[in-house]
Amino acid sequence: MIDLRSDTVTQPGKGMLQAMLTAKTGDDVFREDPTVNELEEYCADMFGKEAGLFVPSGTMSNQIALKVLTRPMDEIICDELSHIYNYENGGYAYHSGLSIKLIKGENGLFKAEDLKNAIQPKADWLPESRLVCIENTSNKGGGGCYKIEEIKKIKNFCLDNQLYLHMDGARIWNAIVAKKVSPAEYGKYPDTISICFSKGLGAPVGSMLLGTEEHIQRARKIRKAMGGGMRQAGILAAGAMFAIRHQTDRLEEDHQHAKTLERSLENCSYIKSILPVETNIVIARLIESVDIDNFINNLSNNGIFVSKFGSDSFRMVTHLNIDSEMIENVCKFFNKLKN
Repeated sequence: MIDLRSDTVTQPGKGMLQAMLTAKTGDDVFREDPTVNELEEYCADMFGKEAGLFVPSGTMSNQIALKVLTRPMDEIICDELSHIYNYENGGYAYHSGLSIKLIKGENGLFKAEDLKNAIQPKADWLPESRLVCIENTSNKGGGGCYKIEEIKKIKNFCLDNQLYLHMDGARIWNAIVAKKVSPAEYGKYPDTISICFSKGLGAPVGSMLLGTEEHIQRARKIRKAMGGGMRQAGILAAGAMFAIRHQTDRLEEDHQHAKTLERSLENCSYIKSILPVETNIVIARLIESVDIDNFINNLSNNGIFVSKFGSDSFRMVTHLNIDSEMIENVCKFFNKLKN
């Protein structure tokens, strides 16, 4: 079985399991779990933030950030492909009473200049523009990364217009490796940043919200209200810490595997287009005569699992449980299919 559906399907290795098995724990709601405390402090220091909050998922981390930085009847601004808009069940409205303004960027990434027409005029009948959200890397955009220069421009625009900035860094580790930008440099610009451990890094559970002491204190109360107050969570935090320390540098291997898949698909006549591959995500579009469901079923019947990504597209995500031999076998199968 070659599972390319997502980098969330990874299984912990022996080293990670041993770290989790021997983790020191306490009641995290009482702030007495030493491993959680260590992870929060470690990540905050790494990204140059004052404090961190360990949460079960990236979606919860994003939703807490939205609630911390906004008020009901405010509006957030994000790309039309963003995870916050497409994959969080309308949580921005459900949890925080927000409306949303969408920007049509390029493969999920927009520029500071795109924000000029997104801000609402001041009027009693319009929501208040309050928060800009960027996603790095862009999931639906094929894993593309923001250039640090563009993030600086977006931040300056936010400062000039009294807007907060949140970064959904679900795959920020991939961006760090691909762009060769330090975590501290990425951390300079967003007011809050969500970082995930269960995708590229391969930990079983967990994300971290980073920000100021004041924002994270507020976030703790919101996490509790959402049911995210975990108890002896050090077992999970130990897996995340192991992943940061031992499974970050190897992300370049995932990126190389994704580029190999891209090159293979470029030679297939049944492929109409492929989004530019920069990290570990490959999104390809089929020609009109090929049925997407039949195509995916054919792959799964041959032990290759991918995700349907629209009416004519599929997604593959490389990760630590995919090796070079598996990638070679997938490429061979693609080449065998009728061209």
